[in-house]
Amino acid sequence: QVQLVESGGGLVQAGGSLRLSCAASGRSFGSDYMGWFRQVPGNEREFVAGISWFGREYYTDSVKGRFTISRDNARNVVDLQMHSLKPEDTAVYYCAASRYSYYTGVGDFRSWGQGTQVTVSS
Repeated sequence: QVQLVESGGGLVQAGGSLRLSCAASGRSFGSDYMGWFRQVPGNEREFVAGISWFGREYYTDSVKGRFTISRDNARNVVDLQMHSLKPEDTAVYYCAASRYSYYTGVGDFRSWGQGTQVTVSS
């Protein structure tokens, strides 16, 4: 099973930018479908963005046009570039790898990172 480690979170003012990075170890994430999720205490984990091994992207409506997901299969890194951040983007962000090479549902993500906190101040 691949191990995932997120980095890049922090505190930023509204309108600012952050870049989150997710590095895989243990094995390559190969053709795994990769995703970024976020969670606010008391709420369910939200699927924010996903990307297939050949680069097809998905974004939840609230982040379209502001966030960009990318992956470097050779380096085993998946990034989430976030622009025009809003206070409602505040959450712990998690990187995850699906057991499949295409999106089949949230329940099929089998490997998770420990999360990185993103806080957007108003």
